[in-house]
Amino acid sequence: NVRSELDSAYVLANEKIGLAKAVEGAVAIKSIAFALKDVPHIELESKNVMGVVVPKIESSQVRKDLCERGYGIIGTSSCLDEAVESHEALVEKIIVAAEIETAIKKLLDDIERTKRRVNALEFKVIPELTEAERFIELRLEEMERENTFRLKRIKA
Repeated sequence: NVRSELDSAYVLANEKIGLAKAVEGAVAIKSIAFALKDVPHIELESKNVMGVVVPKIESSQVRKDLCERGYGIIGTSSCLDEAVESHEALVEKIIVAAEIETAIKKLLDDIERTKRRVNALEFKVIPELTEAERFIELRLEEMERENTFRLKRIKA
């Protein structure tokens, strides 16, 4: 679901930027992109999910007001504002998707590691221990018979 939302936001952002390029021109779009005052702040933390450390991404200042964007509103069209808004929404969705996908990948890696351990136990360690148990039981029975035979010999 997150991936489909990300894909639709990407398509929408590309449509909006294409329209803005048609209205404003590619050079004007690039100059406005360089006029950006500050970039979004991203903080990485970690959280524990079932014993696996996964990232937690906190972002701020992704969406900005019209006056905080760094370009004048007088010389630009509303197409540009819509393109900027759609790209800000796209960045937010990318951040959410990155957090979720990284957590899923780490959990899947841990599941694979656990599956290998279980297989090693099931197909190697447990059969070896069962064989050792059987050998010890046979040896103890043999020692018991020898001891019984020795006691009978001493009595006789």
